[in-house]
Amino acid sequence: MALQEQTLPLGGIAPERIGKYRTDHLLVAGMVEPGSKVLDVGCGEGELLQLLESRGIDGRGIELSREGVNRCVAKGLAVVQGDADTDLVNYPDDAFDYVILSQTLQATRQPKVVLENLLRIGQRAIVSFPNFGFWKMRLQLLVGGHMPRTENLPATWYDTANIHFCTIKDFVELCDEINVKMERAVALDLYGRPVPLNLPWWVWNMFGEQGVFLLSRAEKTK
Repeated sequence: MALQEQTLPLGGIAPERIGKYRTDHLLVAGMVEPGSKVLDVGCGEGELLQLLESRGIDGRGIELSREGVNRCVAKGLAVVQGDADTDLVNYPDDAFDYVILSQTLQATRQPKVVLENLLRIGQRAIVSFPNFGFWKMRLQLLVGGHMPRTENLPATWYDTANIHFCTIKDFVELCDEINVKMERAVALDLYGRPVPLNLPWWVWNMFGEQGVFLLSRAEKTK
């Protein structure tokens, strides 16, 4: 399976933010062609949408929380309230060039169905998620004996919105199962740096704090 690395314009150790933007958002935005029509699913307060629009991309969004929608609208963003699990089915096929699901997959009730809808609605999908196989999480489970908490996943197990944690390995296997083509794949380490592409998957699964994937529909076999 051929993978191409989308490298961040970073020198040395990268902070989690460059200027006012998160490094994963910069990576996602770099995967989108200028002039594209994009749907950001679970867009939060619209930070990624603002970045996309600053690059000449026609961005729309759906967000579950009313507070998030209100803040997006106040920024002049085209965002409506909606649920990825129930409302994506209402979008027509090929309505967008790209559909983005950034740090939201683990909060959906049916991740497989959501992923299939992303690639029905858009010609390509970009999915990012926290990697539950990251070594710090493994260590907290092994040594601490409790559900892991990190800067990206600060909530306790009883009040988190995240219900379907997965590892990078799990996600790759799901893509194979539903015949999804991975055009690019990047694992970001603790400092926001891409894990080297030539390393095996188990290294990505161990040292990638999060994964970012550019996906498209694979050709159907006859």
